[in-house]
Amino acid sequence: MAAHTHPGRDVDVHAWAAWLDDAHRSGELLDAPSPDELDLPTAYAVQRALTGLREGRGARRIGWKLGYTSPVMRAQMGVDSPNLGPLLDSMVIPPGTAVPPDLLHPRVEPEIGIVVGADGRPAAARAVLEVVDSVWRGYRFTLATNTADGSSAAGVVVGDAVEGDLASLTVELWRNGALEETGRGDAAMGHPHAAVAWLEHELAGHGEALREGDLVITGGLTRAVPLERGDVVEARFPGTTVAVRR
Repeated sequence: MAAHTHPGRDVDVHAWAAWLDDAHRSGELLDAPSPDELDLPTAYAVQRALTGLREGRGARRIGWKLGYTSPVMRAQMGVDSPNLGPLLDSMVIPPGTAVPPDLLHPRVEPEIGIVVGADGRPAAARAVLEVVDSVWRGYRFTLATNTADGSSAAGVVVGDAVEGDLASLTVELWRNGALEETGRGDAAMGHPHAAVAWLEHELAGHGEALREGDLVITGGLTRAVPLERGDVVEARFPGTTVAVRR
């Protein structure tokens, strides 16, 4: 299916997944369909089919991303509830390096990543930058169309461990040497561990579960900022900084 060909109003999950996949791979932005065209349960089915296409090319799931766990991100993107998407090993970006050149219009947000222990509970926390890259033109989407697109997951930069009270942990987001945003860990549903608990409940409803070693990035703690060519974005946590460039 050509990337520009809409699969039609009668939602065929696999046709939708192929439509989104083709658009990402060809570097084509899409206009989001009308809000009544896709409901949230069907969107998650599309997401699973899209993930299956990527796994078929060798990608492996290493965890999960949460979207819109903070009021500031819900306000920025005009959605009213959280969602989730898979993190794949193909999305990992080494700290300080450039994002993949095929990203369409990436944005960056600072997050706290939680590593899942053998008992399925949070075992460690990491400083994280998430790189999002929506297939929808201008980041204009509904919660459902964003969910179908994997909650815009495109990249993750995993930094050093962070410790202490995660709810009161502060972060500064710097872009090209200028302070853009500030946030705290409690922006993610009051505490990053609460966000993980929400994820665990949602996964159970999809027949999934957290696994030992999963990385859960718990949602943007500030607004997302654009990552233009030549930009360097840093998330400065107490005692550590994680950076990405384009």
